[in-house]
Amino acid sequence: MRSTYWPVSTVAERAAAYPGSYYAASVAEPGEYAALAGDRRVDVAVVGGGFTGVATALELAERGYDVALVEANRIGWGASGRNGGQVTGSLSGEAGLKKYLRDVPGGDVDAFVWDLRWRGQRIIEERVQRYGIACDLKHGHLQAAWKPGHVAALKADRDAAQARGMGDVVHWIEKAELRDLLDTPLYHGALRNDANLHLHPLNLVRGEARAAADQGVAIFEDSPVVDIEHGSPARVVTRGGAITADTVVLAGGAYHRLGRADLAGKLFPAALGIVTTAPLGETARRINPDDLAVYDTRFVLDYYRLTADGRLLFGGGANYSGRESEDIAAYLRPRLEATFPALKGVAIDYQWQGMAGIVPNRMPMLGRLGESANVYYAQGYSGHGVATSHIVARVLAEAIHGQAATFDAFAALPHGRVPLGDRFGNTLLALGMTWYRLLETIR
Repeated sequence: MRSTYWPVSTVAERAAAYPGSYYAASVAEPGEYAALAGDRRVDVAVVGGGFTGVATALELAERGYDVALVEANRIGWGASGRNGGQVTGSLSGEAGLKKYLRDVPGGDVDAFVWDLRWRGQRIIEERVQRYGIACDLKHGHLQAAWKPGHVAALKADRDAAQARGMGDVVHWIEKAELRDLLDTPLYHGALRNDANLHLHPLNLVRGEARAAADQGVAIFEDSPVVDIEHGSPARVVTRGGAITADTVVLAGGAYHRLGRADLAGKLFPAALGIVTTAPLGETARRINPDDLAVYDTRFVLDYYRLTADGRLLFGGGANYSGRESEDIAAYLRPRLEATFPALKGVAIDYQWQGMAGIVPNRMPMLGRLGESANVYYAQGYSGHGVATSHIVARVLAEAIHGQAATFDAFAALPHGRVPLGDRFGNTLLALGMTWYRLLETIR
């Protein structure tokens, strides 16, 4: 069973199907998939066309499964196609994972979590090479010390990386040397990691979808799911048809309302905003000569990188109310210009925002819905989704294939439920982040 794939001929037509981002305007993997019509029968039905869903579908197809994927909008329409494009080894919820993970393969939790930190990069690099995905993949990243008091923790990270054999790719950059890499007065040193990646995320997820379709995955866009009927087999119902499957994977993140009996009060949307400047020409080389991706050490940080055509893509802050912000460019321009004074007054060609799924304890959430042994879910990467989603997709595929040790370890992690509904949870989350911002003044 193959997906129907309709080519889209112009940049304007491609961009119109997505929020108005730089990524949509520069997508290199054009085309769209037909909506689901009628009934289908497969081994596995995947709900959600972001990184988790697409990567899981591809992993399963590579293992010989008959897979169908349904997406309510377009492939990569949500957070997977709107993020900062950084693929780093800063695993969300790492402290909690070390504390609560049990029965991990190999038995050494610290070693297991350390491997997780870099597994996503390895999966993405191998996949880009195998399937020829054009996504502007580059190496090189700086985590920059916002305050002098942040330097010691970054140097401890360097020491840990070098102790585990990463001395050739992880280095400390002193403050005096940092101005040779970034034309900014802000930072007090930085940890450079050349194993970390940055890329065009919408091209990556759409390239993976194309690879999945080539492997036989049936992909359906514009097919919102209205119900999941539990049973053996289960049934995924959309407004235009239904898919009967032995196994279902729910991979919708912050953009779905399915499985609320199990998932309500556990994940909350936070609006993350990004702007992209006009092309900078030679100025791009002057402000960031090594073409590095960067984020700083604050709780609510800024992050940025250069695009393939020499623009600065700059994101920062977050709206934890669950609502989108009014004017992203007005909010981010002062932060951008404070970071790079040479760009004062620069034209901003694109601004957009998207919802990241935030889990209060920051640990990724994997499990099964209700009493169903065959309906899996994965969500909650708390702003670290590009790498984490690919790790989770492999964990899901292994579990469905009968190797569930890693999945079971994640499924056993403690995740509380915020009382009084999702809206109250966003209020608590916003209050919590206000507290963290206050701590920044003394940390």
